[in-house]
Amino acid sequence: MNQTRLLALLGIVLFALILVNSAVYTVDEREKVIVVRFGQVLRYDDGPGLHVKTPLLDDARYFDARILTMDADPQPFLTKEKKYVVVDSFVKWRIADALKYYLTVGGKEFDARRRLEQIVNSGLRDEFGRRTVQSVISTERHKIMDILTTNTDKEARNFGIEVVDVRLQRVDLPEEVSHSVYQRMKAERSRIANELRAQGAEVAEKIRADAERKRDILLADAYRQAERTRGEGDARATGIYADAYNRAPEFYSLYRSLNAYKESFRDKDDIMIVDPSADFFRYMKKPTR
Repeated sequence: MNQTRLLALLGIVLFALILVNSAVYTVDEREKVIVVRFGQVLRYDDGPGLHVKTPLLDDARYFDARILTMDADPQPFLTKEKKYVVVDSFVKWRIADALKYYLTVGGKEFDARRRLEQIVNSGLRDEFGRRTVQSVISTERHKIMDILTTNTDKEARNFGIEVVDVRLQRVDLPEEVSHSVYQRMKAERSRIANELRAQGAEVAEKIRADAERKRDILLADAYRQAERTRGEGDARATGIYADAYNRAPEFYSLYRSLNAYKESFRDKDDIMIVDPSADFFRYMKKPTR
């Protein structure tokens, strides 16, 4: 009997603990909570802290209130020029109204992401359809992101969602178009390079021709100056020789003969066959005629 009472007491205590545990719930500052009874929302605006609900009847549903990221798969969109571009985007969002979020998407994050993706893709399709490839890639990219953030947030409010930011990570041409554009860019750069190379060769040829012309002019001037100096020297030498000859003809003849002997017998192996009576050796025979 005592054991039966003990077991009953333990059962009562356990049941009481279960009731107490199901009667209280905590709300973290990073969460939003709604209290539901048989599918009907009782409360949705509880602040952080400890709260009480009817045990066994009420159910607390928790939702992440932090900023979440939806990174969409790259999607092709048609521009104003009827050309496709591949857009890779992501969305920063969070739950702003827990009640509306629960009633519209059932509080399911997967459904919320799917709705957001539909809104963003629709906005991208509209914005890219009004612009050219050049503008969406370079000039109006930031403008598109600002418009998308505003419009997406406005529509997402219907689902209790606040859109913090919409970003375009990459806007690329399709692979086959990118390859074609790359080939055209490569050909254009090659053409420009060849043109610049030809212009450089032309300028180099002009510089080379001008340098050669200046060199020829300098060489001609130097040769003319050298010939003039040489002529002047020869004239002065001739004048000196003539003056020396006029002053002492016999000595001049002797001097020239001695120089001739020296040049003729510069090496000990030199041999000269000349008639001894020739005029060449007259100064070896007698000093005067």
